[in-house]
Amino acid sequence: MEWAEGVVASLGESWPGAQVCEVSTGAGPMTALAYTAMVGCPQPGERVLLNVAAVRRGLGTGGMAFVVARIDGARPGPTSPSVGHIVKARYTPQQQMFLAVDEQESPHHDALRGADSLGGMPVLVTDLHSALPAIIAGVRTRRPQARVAYVMTEGGALPLSFSRTVAGLREAGWIASTITVGQAFGGDHEAVSIHTGLLAAHRVVAADLAVVIQGPGNVGTDTRWGFSGVATVEALHAAHVLGGTPVAGLRVSGADRRERHRGISHHSRTAYGRALLAPATIPVTRVVDTELDALIRAQLDALVGSARAVLTVAEISPDGLQEALDSSPVPLSTMGRSLAEDPAGFVIAAATGAWAAEVSARP
Repeated sequence: MEWAEGVVASLGESWPGAQVCEVSTGAGPMTALAYTAMVGCPQPGERVLLNVAAVRRGLGTGGMAFVVARIDGARPGPTSPSVGHIVKARYTPQQQMFLAVDEQESPHHDALRGADSLGGMPVLVTDLHSALPAIIAGVRTRRPQARVAYVMTEGGALPLSFSRTVAGLREAGWIASTITVGQAFGGDHEAVSIHTGLLAAHRVVAADLAVVIQGPGNVGTDTRWGFSGVATVEALHAAHVLGGTPVAGLRVSGADRRERHRGISHHSRTAYGRALLAPATIPVTRVVDTELDALIRAQLDALVGSARAVLTVAEISPDGLQEALDSSPVPLSTMGRSLAEDPAGFVIAAATGAWAAEVSARP
């Protein structure tokens, strides 16, 4: 870890669970994020200790400093008696204890103790956090009042409050509930595993469908298997085992300069073609760029033809999808590219949501 000490100069943007601070340090001004549940809200003039490793390396999603401690300010104490015994961010100095939805002390324990079925509930899985608002926009073209549960896995950010996207979608009423599973934390409900997280979406939240995506900040290494999105198959397997409807969302781009991500990303092709062992549906729709559309179709044919699992392609009409994307209450951006700069991935994500919504509406 790389440290820096500084003084809070001013407070910036905030959203539930997070506060942006402008901090003066010996190396110059830095933007830092404070998780208010962990360190409280720093005030101007306070000295703070920062973790600056990511910002010094110029990383993307995580490229900012983080407030580790307030040197002068009061430490936040417990706001209520401690309940629960499930520890997340385990065995790190930032570990926290939560009441998980599936543990013995939970009021939902009895509902989940013997739960073993999702009753066909669609479980829509993809790897990029940036697809979340586009997916829900697509859902709303078919079922505007659908109850959508967002299940956040641990492949990217562990604190849910890092996501301004989720905060905006919750404020707009586009997400009914959030569930953080594994080491991820900060949702409306905590769950030990992806399986109980999905069962909680069905039995506790009464969701019409669940969207499973890692937090912001996916990891890739330009190797066949070294990317965090490969874990999408774990959620699809869980959905299959629990009697849900597994829906595999494609990662698509028409503007990524890296050949391995052009059209259908190799992340989707590797995960669904090589690692997936359970049947799933892959929704797709026509994209405006005819050359890109042809590439996507060819890649999809090859994926389905060589996959170890039975993959079913579902064709969705593009009608209304662009308008739905334009209505998003949060900015649409993926890998630094806007909707206008790289529309194909967002349109495909919206189509995936539309198909899942249609399935959820069936008796």
